[in-house]
Amino acid sequence: MVKLKVKFVCQNCGASYSKWSGKCEQCGEWNTLLEQAVEDTGKSAVSRSASSGKVLSVQSVNSIDAGDEKARLKTGFGDLDDVLGGGILPASVTLLAGQPGIGKSTLLLQVCSNIALSVPVLYISGEESAHQVKLRAERIAKKHHEDLSFASSTSADDIAATVRSGKYGLVVVDSIQTLNLAEVSSAPGTVSQVTNSGNVIIRAAKASNTAVVIVGHVTKEGTLAGPKILEHLVDVVLNFEGDRYGGFKTLRAVKNRFGSTNELAIFEMDSSGLKPVANPSAALLSERQNTDGSIVLATIEGARPILVEIQALVNTTSFGYPKRTASGFDLNRLNLLVAVLEQRTKLRLSDKDIYLNVVGGMKLNDPAADLAVCMAVASAAGARKLNEELVVFGEVGLGGEIRSAYGADKRIAEAKKLGFTAAIAPKSAAKGSSKFVLPATDLRQALIKYINK
Repeated sequence: MVKLKVKFVCQNCGASYSKWSGKCEQCGEWNTLLEQAVEDTGKSAVSRSASSGKVLSVQSVNSIDAGDEKARLKTGFGDLDDVLGGGILPASVTLLAGQPGIGKSTLLLQVCSNIALSVPVLYISGEESAHQVKLRAERIAKKHHEDLSFASSTSADDIAATVRSGKYGLVVVDSIQTLNLAEVSSAPGTVSQVTNSGNVIIRAAKASNTAVVIVGHVTKEGTLAGPKILEHLVDVVLNFEGDRYGGFKTLRAVKNRFGSTNELAIFEMDSSGLKPVANPSAALLSERQNTDGSIVLATIEGARPILVEIQALVNTTSFGYPKRTASGFDLNRLNLLVAVLEQRTKLRLSDKDIYLNVVGGMKLNDPAADLAVCMAVASAAGARKLNEELVVFGEVGLGGEIRSAYGADKRIAEAKKLGFTAAIAPKSAAKGSSKFVLPATDLRQALIKYINK
């Protein structure tokens, strides 16, 4: 007779214990252990596998059918297809994560509407009712193809059975945190539910050659909620980032088994849904005013060059401890660059409040943004402008030296396209465009030559 045991599983790292404790010994988190029922058949897993296993059938790698590259499902957004490696591949499982309200469901409903023109598509929602999805569908498009179907369910067993039926070319599951398996006693969203629900859906997708897109929640820190193993199980992990109240929204691949992770799709939201931004550089600079503290940075997001405005504001602090604030840029990096400016250029910033903003809601991770940030802070501190026809890029070292930046040719080409006449850049960037590049080898020299005028 089957006998039930109880174990306690950490919802943060998945470690299991025979008894409850306030703190998980594996990850150090408090109050994350939840009780779960475990089925015990009285026979060890090792002995069961030894009696039920069979010899695998193998084949030569050369004899494996690689499939037709043209079989990829086109999403209707060219940039999104590039991020996915050419489109959604049949039998692939894609995990889409993003902040609440960023537009995940809106984007997927638009993608489903486009793909339904060629193959049957099923949209499954565990968070919204059919009426709510219908209202959003009418806002995005007045009419949808008859091959776009909808179902509302939180049962991972039912969803896996539907995927396994092979009736649909694409199935969207919104979201994995709402699903539950009947065999698992824990609540939806827990580590065991997310892991097991993801497993059964992934196996069903591979068996039926059905493409599946799964929506995942994120934590307040912006990382994907749930166990890390979920990211390892799926084929593609997409991050949808940006300001949900306005500005541009970026979609990039963190993991992609079928393509590059260097591509980037940029969208903006309007009343009819998400639309791709054809020329983000021109849109970001359209309202720029050339004032002190304003610098144009030639950055690279993924494989795409973008010109973005860096704004800095410097004023004398009213308190004993100066304030440093950064929007779209790492605050620790800003503090480091301020220290370099004070030490290497003799600027007095210890009694100044410094505010830094990346226009358009962009979040920069490019090391080549250092020089633009330093010049923006110096420009604001000295109330001096930089020539409005100049762009800036380059990494700054602790010694004040200007280091090389990758993709210099792409940055320069984008600056030329937007009508800029020169670029303040590392000396190494002047090899192919010696007349366009104004080489800078040292931070102090760059500030004196181009800001102190």
